[in-house]
Amino acid sequence: MPKKKKRPVLHTATVLSLIAGSAYLTYELRAEEQAKAPAVQAVTDTPLLQSSTGKETGEQSWERLKNPARSVLRGEGGEVVATFTDDARTATLKGPSRTFTEPSNTKSRVVTEDWVRLMPEPWRQGAEKEKWFKDWFKQYFGSEEDDVFAMAFQYVEGAPVKKDDEGIAYMGDADFGPLNPNGSEGNDLREELSDFYDYLGIPYTFRDNSTIQPEAKRARAVDCSGYMRLLWGYRARYPLMSSDGSGDGLPRTANGMARADIGADVIKLTGVGPESRPKNIDVLQPGDLVFFKLDARTKERLDHVGMYLGNDSEGHRIFISSREEVNGPTIGDKGGTSRLDGNGYYAKTLRSAKRL
Repeated sequence: MPKKKKRPVLHTATVLSLIAGSAYLTYELRAEEQAKAPAVQAVTDTPLLQSSTGKETGEQSWERLKNPARSVLRGEGGEVVATFTDDARTATLKGPSRTFTEPSNTKSRVVTEDWVRLMPEPWRQGAEKEKWFKDWFKQYFGSEEDDVFAMAFQYVEGAPVKKDDEGIAYMGDADFGPLNPNGSEGNDLREELSDFYDYLGIPYTFRDNSTIQPEAKRARAVDCSGYMRLLWGYRARYPLMSSDGSGDGLPRTANGMARADIGADVIKLTGVGPESRPKNIDVLQPGDLVFFKLDARTKERLDHVGMYLGNDSEGHRIFISSREEVNGPTIGDKGGTSRLDGNGYYAKTLRSAKRL
């Protein structure tokens, strides 16, 4: 895990150069950006508690909802300020508006008030009364410490490299994988199988006590599932499996993640064919893992995974993933539009979604 680093003293010129070089991610608290943010998350299903109306009460209130089973915290005006899903550690908290961009590959922007964080335990009904949750919530509600969204954009094209106290470059522009000697543009151009430890260039010992060595040719590279493991596992500390079948935690592949008995399946996997495309994706919440069936050669296996971000500035449902066409993490459209609505390449091949 990246260790906490002492904050260096920077000269003014250095600070200005860092700011100028961070065009890939704009983090602003300006009125005009706030105005562009999507409306507060709507909750449309029927409350399980008759006393929970969602109306203005002048104080915060908890409400239980279903499909999926979850608890929401409403603010003084009745707006949803936090969502916690049964069996999932992922929490979505409202906070200051941020803008995420990837100018090297797309004009799309994500302006969001959602902050996605990982709780120390899976949510369960009544957990709001437990000490572990109260302590966690006090620390992170309103915190501007990097969340999973901020981490995700620390690997897109142009993202600066940062090292921990041991000299490990734990963030910065990531590739998808090395060039495939037998591949071509649009046909396995780059090799898969680059995991987070390849990106980091360090051996990693998993919970099953197996240690895997990085491959030099895969340095600074993560494939689609390796990218999710880098974000959720190495950075956010979700347990990691060494493969799809050993130990417990987040499996190695997209197919393993989709079929694993972890988190909450918010869009259940019913099959891999075109007939199994979800008819409705309104249940998706920022931070959800989304799974796709792209390649007929993988037969019954799902073969791509990304993370849902919410709406982009044009109102489309957008996700981020690492893919070979862009050679790394992207919200761009090269190799397929990064939107889950409409009838684009990825929208048509979406098959399921999971909340970790």
